[in-house]
Amino acid sequence: MTNLHETLLHRQRLIVQGMVQGVGFRPFVYSQAIRHGLVGFVFNSTIGVTIEIEGTSQATAAFQRALREELPPLAHVVSLTCEPIPLHHETSFLIVHSEVGAERRAFISSDAATCDECLRELFDPTDRRYQYPFINCTNCGPRFTIIQDVPYDRDKTTMRVFPMCPSCQREYADPLNRRFHAQPNACPVCGPHVSLLGRREDGTMHHIECQTPITQAAQLLATGTILAVKGLGGYHLTCDAFEQEAVRRLRQGKQREAKPFALMVPDITAARQLCWVSEAEAQLLHSRHRPIVLLKRRDDNLVAPDVAPAYDSLGIMLPYTPLHHLLLSAFAAAHQPGRPTALVMTSGNLSEEPIAYHDEDAQQRLHTIAEAMLIHNRDIHMRCDDSVVQVTAGGEQFCRRARGYAPEPITLSFDLPVPLLACGAHLKNTFCLGKGTQAFVSHHIGDLENLETLLSFREGIEHFQRLFDIFPEAIAYDSHPEYLATKYALDTPIPRKIAVQHHHAHIASVMAEHGITEPVIGIAADGSGYGTDGAIWGCEIMMADLLQFQRLAHLAYIPLPGGEQAVRQPWRMGAVYLSRAYGDAFLDLDIPFVRAINRARWHILSQMIEKGVNCPPTSSLGRLFDAVAALLGLHAAEVAYEGQAAIALEVLAATCRDQVTSYPFHWQQGEPAILDVIPIITAITDDILRGEPPARIARRFHLSITHMLTIACVEARKQAGCNRVALSGGVFQNRLLLEQLMTNLEERAFQVSINRRVPPNDGGISLGQLAVAAAHLRT
Repeated sequence: MTNLHETLLHRQRLIVQGMVQGVGFRPFVYSQAIRHGLVGFVFNSTIGVTIEIEGTSQATAAFQRALREELPPLAHVVSLTCEPIPLHHETSFLIVHSEVGAERRAFISSDAATCDECLRELFDPTDRRYQYPFINCTNCGPRFTIIQDVPYDRDKTTMRVFPMCPSCQREYADPLNRRFHAQPNACPVCGPHVSLLGRREDGTMHHIECQTPITQAAQLLATGTILAVKGLGGYHLTCDAFEQEAVRRLRQGKQREAKPFALMVPDITAARQLCWVSEAEAQLLHSRHRPIVLLKRRDDNLVAPDVAPAYDSLGIMLPYTPLHHLLLSAFAAAHQPGRPTALVMTSGNLSEEPIAYHDEDAQQRLHTIAEAMLIHNRDIHMRCDDSVVQVTAGGEQFCRRARGYAPEPITLSFDLPVPLLACGAHLKNTFCLGKGTQAFVSHHIGDLENLETLLSFREGIEHFQRLFDIFPEAIAYDSHPEYLATKYALDTPIPRKIAVQHHHAHIASVMAEHGITEPVIGIAADGSGYGTDGAIWGCEIMMADLLQFQRLAHLAYIPLPGGEQAVRQPWRMGAVYLSRAYGDAFLDLDIPFVRAINRARWHILSQMIEKGVNCPPTSSLGRLFDAVAALLGLHAAEVAYEGQAAIALEVLAATCRDQVTSYPFHWQQGEPAILDVIPIITAITDDILRGEPPARIARRFHLSITHMLTIACVEARKQAGCNRVALSGGVFQNRLLLEQLMTNLEERAFQVSINRRVPPNDGGISLGQLAVAAAHLRT
């Protein structure tokens, strides 16, 4: 006869997937089970977390409610499955050892900034971890950068070489302690430690014997020294942000002529002394992700001019490791009182190289720049640069997605038919691995223009494959035949290879992010992408779904004289546009730009254009911005990096407070239609001849482009009956342009979507490639 008590009890097995390992999820489950009087067990596995609970239906329902509504700060549940199973009649609830299975579906948390509780302990003289630079718990600390394999246990991280002392072990084993199974758990007795290195005259580094290396490092910074500092995902190069000579030496040593340096400040108060900070920006600065946030600089900002020459913004981040907190605190005590505390904190590399993260490599590569090094002996397994974000159009927009966000997945609205790898683009590369409904976009790899970055790309793919048990059966790549990522894809033994047009991938990245399945009007605007006709595309209005696209309109083709040389020397594009507008007579125009042209060099270029030698046609909006910047005297001769002239044009336009009207352009009907901007060029030239202020011209140009793209969407709606617009491409990092365009479109009842979870630049291409490839595989 069935026991009446048994009919009141039931047992369930729950499989939980998502961000549930290394984030305090099991102790949370334990505490909830005890709270609701349940028995059973919980353990980590390679697919997530398995829970078995036994108790009354009321108690199990309350337990499941807590799993949905009361999670720890870093935890995130993607799926929860539940099935009834026979009773076991345990008398307690246990956390048992991890189970290693054949299939891996566990997620890995990104590195998380030091939590408030650990921060209080860090500066509490009575705490045993007082001023210990590796303090952490289940709610904060390193994750992705130290993990070597799953399930996420200490012996599968770089912390395995530090056996825990009895005190740390007790915390680690206590389910009610916030350091329960915190894999990087350590203290001054048993954990990693910091060292200070000095540079000898021959350039080699040697250990400096001192009791307080962080304090000593801060004192060196206060005297103008450049330091290399080992962080979570690699080395930073740092110096006093107010010391112009140190910043100048750092810029010279990094061979970084013009790109701005990021700054680290201790708190929001210091950030507000340097920049204007909105509430949304403050929340982003203080989030557990701790990205670099691009902020509008204050006019009374006294930061060294070479930190961000010619920019109206600064990249600011708050400290995200205990070492950073301690260094900034010691530096505040060491530098001259009465000014904000701010350190330049830029990637530890030479320009265009990946960030240094191995100690020996860092000493070899950085010894000519860093005059001392603050290092530690906890190994970094996976390099990961800082993320860069701005707040625009009412939300976050990534410029670079890396530390603090990667490798957290993006959940798709569809199932991938097979495991997939998307190789991304040539510049600002990321790759993306996908399986089921999860897309794992990698951390920022960089420009695939040297062996070191290509090796980082390959190593990253292998690591992600191992962590997420994704071994692709199909591979997607950019259709440009010379991209190194494309060559990698074509060389792999993966049987199914799918080429994806660059700008289709841009639009598909927006669609994948937002779960859009119906066709959209896509505007892809950037510097360059290989077109289906062999031209260099870059301002494309298309009707697109994930499977295919139709090019409805584009910027009129214009020669790109010298190919890549035209990217580096904006005057070439300025001269080409003027020659299209005025013919050879443009050389008689009495404007500063024309007077500065080297006639002999232009003669050679004009011959190249006439003969079609190394002058591919381009519809690039990025190159049009370069041309107008050059006409206004902004970086006309040469730029240090792609987009520098366009950024200067945006900065200039933002200074104009006048009400302005747009310049005319010509819409040439056809399939596709052509956007002819020569009327804009002639109108700008007329304004220059009349002596109009450059800022006013720059503002009118921005307004003209938004007007032109708005008209293009209106025409596309007439043609296709579509009301949804997706905007993507590096040009849409221009806040002024993006916000004006979105306002225009929304006023005309368009529904507008933009990239929010991946960058609109080529860092988001891999997600779009994955989505397009999946659509092809489903057909």
